Amino acid sequence: MKKITSTIIGAAGEHHVLSQLLRRGWIAAMAPDGAPNMDILVTDENSQRLCAIQVKTRRDIGRDKGWHMKPKHEKLIVNDLFYVFVDVGKQPSDRTTCYVLPSIVVADCIRLCHKVWLDTPGRGGRPHKDSNVRRLLPDHSNIKPISDKGRKIIDRYRSGWLETYRENWSILGLPETDGF
Repeated sequence: MKKITSTIIGAAGEHHVLSQLLRRGWIAAMAPDGAPNMDILVTDENSQRLCAIQVKTRRDIGRDKGWHMKPKHEKLIVNDLFYVFVDVGKQPSDRTTCYVLPSIVVADCIRLCHKVWLDTPGRGGRPHKDSNVRRLLPDHSNIKPISDKGRKIIDRYRSGWLETYRENWSILGLPETDGF
């Protein structure tokens, strides 16, 4: 079977999110290609609230079950910017799950967890090397901090922390509609 590219998986996630927004009766459209920090724009039918959404999509492969992020996402905090983290599963027949998070929560999580990871010794006690990769994980407990402060941070982002955001479209602050 032919492997599906990450570009195609990303497009599938964006279209899934667009569909979810439209099903709720909101006005939503893809942002132009190359628009910085957003994939979808959404508003209510009265244009009372406008939000930008960045979509991150993953397949259920790999050990950590996370989404790739960059250092810029540690500082990208905007009141009306939200992320939708999409998990499309392993097979096309799997249920797609979305997690809707404000940008401040994403920035906090990846900044703090990355710092704790850098401060935690790696294999053989060697220091971890910084890179341009950050991970938003459903469970950051694979990081074993050496300080109490680090343990408190990781405790906030243990298994289950994302459940508050699962299919929680109300976080966008748009008026609820009957949808379909």
